Amino acid sequence: MKHKMTIGIPKEIKNHEYRVGATPSMVKALVDAGHTVMVETKAGLKIGFPDEMYLAVGAKIGTSAKEIYQSEMIVKVKEPQAAEYPLLWEGQILFTYLHLAPDPVQTKALLESKVIGIAYETVTCNEGRLPLLTPMSEIAGRIAIQAGATALQIANGGKGVLLGGVAGVLPGKVLVVGGGVVGTESLRMALGLGADVVVVDTNLARLRQLDALYGPRLKTLYSSPAALEEQVKQADLVIGAVLIPGKLAPKLVTHDMIRKMEPGSVVVDVAIDQGGCFETSKMTSHSEPTYVLDGVVHYCVPNMPGACARTATQALTNATMSYVLRIANKGYKQALREDKNLRAGLNVCLGKVTYAEVAHDLSYPYHPAEEFLQ
Repeated sequence: MKHKMTIGIPKEIKNHEYRVGATPSMVKALVDAGHTVMVETKAGLKIGFPDEMYLAVGAKIGTSAKEIYQSEMIVKVKEPQAAEYPLLWEGQILFTYLHLAPDPVQTKALLESKVIGIAYETVTCNEGRLPLLTPMSEIAGRIAIQAGATALQIANGGKGVLLGGVAGVLPGKVLVVGGGVVGTESLRMALGLGADVVVVDTNLARLRQLDALYGPRLKTLYSSPAALEEQVKQADLVIGAVLIPGKLAPKLVTHDMIRKMEPGSVVVDVAIDQGGCFETSKMTSHSEPTYVLDGVVHYCVPNMPGACARTATQALTNATMSYVLRIANKGYKQALREDKNLRAGLNVCLGKVTYAEVAHDLSYPYHPAEEFLQ
C-alpha cells in the first residue's frame, strides 16, 4: 500500500534567499504520485515560478508559513531560521540543507522540536560522493570566481587586477585551496577567464586527475603548510574550497598568511557554511557580501548559490526530486531502511543526534540512525 503524505514548500526567509524547495515540475511529480503539496504564496515568484504555475500542476497555495508547517514533510533549501523553530513539531520530516556542525543554536532547536532532520549535504551515493550537495557546490565554485573577480575591482576595495589580464599584461593569480567539486568548478572558471591558476590539495590521485584533465594550463601543487603560505602570499584571489562531510571545515589558511597578502587581494571562503577554512572568515550576506581585514577583501556568503537562484533551484530539485518521492511514497522509516545512502542524511531524529561528526563537533551523544528505524 502506497503512503500518502502532505508536503509543505515554505518561502525561504534567509537574507536574499530566493531559491525554493520544489519547482512546479517537481510538485507535479508528487501530486501525480497521490500526495498533497502545499506551497507558500510567492515562494517561487522572484525566480519565475508564480503561484499560478504551482496551482496549474495541482498544488494548494498556503498564505502563511504557519499553514505550510502543518505538513508532515517540509522540503526547503536553507536550514530553518529562528522564526521557523516554533513551527516545527515532533515527528515532522524536515528535508533541507542543515549544516549543523557550526550551528549549535539550530541544532538545539531541532533537538527540542524532535523533528526528523534529513540533511541534503550528508546524503551519499555508492561512489562516496554527495549527490545533493554537488549541484550547489558546482554553482558556488563558479560564482566564487565571479564574486572574486568583481571584488578585485578598485571600487569594491580590490587591488584593480583583471583576472585574465590583456595582451602585454600578465594575468591575475588565482589560488584554489581544495580540488573537490567546488575547487574544480572554480579553477575551470578561472582558467576560462585566462587567469594564472594554481590548485593545492593533499590528495595526489585527485591532483593527477586534474592535471590530466586540464594539462599544463593548470598548475597543481601538493598542499603543505609551507607551500600553502607561499602560494597565498603571491595570489591576487584565493578560493577556499575544503569540505569534510558534516564536519567543521579545517582552518587551513591562517591569519598570519592573510597578513602577508598584498593589500586589495581577495579571499572567497566557499566553506563558510561549515564554519569556513580561513582563520579570518566570518559570515556575511548577499546584501553586505564583503569586509576588509588587514587590507584583504573577504567574501564569505554562506548561501552563495542563492545569487543565481533560478539556476540553483533547477539544479537542486533535479537532484532532490527522486529522494523526496521516495520518502513520501514509503514513509521515512522504510525509505531510510532500504537505502543506506539516504540514511546517511539523517542528522537528528526525535531529539537525538544521529550523525557522528555533528555529535562529535557539538559534544552530543551519538545515536546511530538504525536505532530509530525499527
